[in-house]
Amino acid sequence: MANHRSLILLSFLFIFIYSAMAKAVTYSVTTLGAKPDGKTDSTKAFLSAWAKACASVKPPVIYVPAGRFLLRNAVFSGPCKNSRITFRIAGTLVAPSDYRVIGNAGNWLLFQHVNGVTISGGILDGQGTGLWACKNSGKSCPSGATTLSFSNSNNIVVKGLVSLNSQMFHIVVNGCHNVKMQGVKVSASGNSPNTDGIHVQMSSGVTILNSKISTGDDCVSIGPGTSNLWIENVACGPGHGISIGSLGKDLKEAGVQNVTVKTVTFTNTQNGVRIKSWGRASTGFARNILFQHCAMNNVQNPVVVDQKYCPDNKGCPGEVSGVKISDVTYQDIHGTSATEVAVKFDCSSKYPCSRIRLENVKLTYKNEAALASCSNAGGTSAGTVQPTSCL
Repeated sequence: MANHRSLILLSFLFIFIYSAMAKAVTYSVTTLGAKPDGKTDSTKAFLSAWAKACASVKPPVIYVPAGRFLLRNAVFSGPCKNSRITFRIAGTLVAPSDYRVIGNAGNWLLFQHVNGVTISGGILDGQGTGLWACKNSGKSCPSGATTLSFSNSNNIVVKGLVSLNSQMFHIVVNGCHNVKMQGVKVSASGNSPNTDGIHVQMSSGVTILNSKISTGDDCVSIGPGTSNLWIENVACGPGHGISIGSLGKDLKEAGVQNVTVKTVTFTNTQNGVRIKSWGRASTGFARNILFQHCAMNNVQNPVVVDQKYCPDNKGCPGEVSGVKISDVTYQDIHGTSATEVAVKFDCSSKYPCSRIRLENVKLTYKNEAALASCSNAGGTSAGTVQPTSCL
């Protein structure tokens, strides 16, 4: 009996010690010197909080209270001693109003070589309007910083985050595995240049759910080396739609495969679902792509494959795209086109698009049937397909 009691006591003691060890430690940026006034440079305090969190063996929380915190460009590097760091943001992080301060840094907030980081809540204000004005005036300007980047990192969660007025891209995922973005809101002017909402490349197992993206470039852009990407329940517009590409810029390039885009609403966008590649030689490819349950509201190019992308006719005149596009399914794509040609497959003459499938597509132009245009594209159609399939 005594032994039995000792065992119970030991068990309780073990549970108590384990839970005490597992209990998160919190580092508030204000206790480390950050000022919520929007004017005082708080970069050092944020980096100090990161250093402490990264060195902690217990799962740490970096807490950003309400208020506006001015940050210059900051790099949050791993590897860390734990794989459960949470950034809990109740306030707003503000980039310098003078775009030249971070304009050539490449990134404003960069996470690299980290594993198991969660960013919860918060507003990131890139204050990009000054740089957009500079770019739109034709003057010489910095290229601009991406607001939030994840590079060579795994097991990342971003939830309930708002990104406002990024100088360049809002969020970039590059060289990462297992990334989940949920309830993200991206907002920038429809004429803001190069402000892609979420850009994914060289990454696998990325999920984008329940998000709203309004910006001046692609809502989501999918670059080379992307596989097992799932996008669901996203509202896009204004913007340039959801784009796979541009692919084939480089001769030797990783392909894109296993991409699902479902339950997306496009409103007043330049494109709906787009695949585009440079009109030049490349080993790239795009295959096993599903576009499903997409609603188009006054979209200029609802369904488009463009394999003749060649901005300013530089670097590719007279060449054809080497990117091979195959096994692309369009299922339940419906709504209104802002132009007469609602479905356009302009594929490579050297490597025609193959196994394209249209299933229950209904797109209209000014309450009339829209048109479809095919060049070097092969495939099948099923169910009701309007405009009439040209495959």
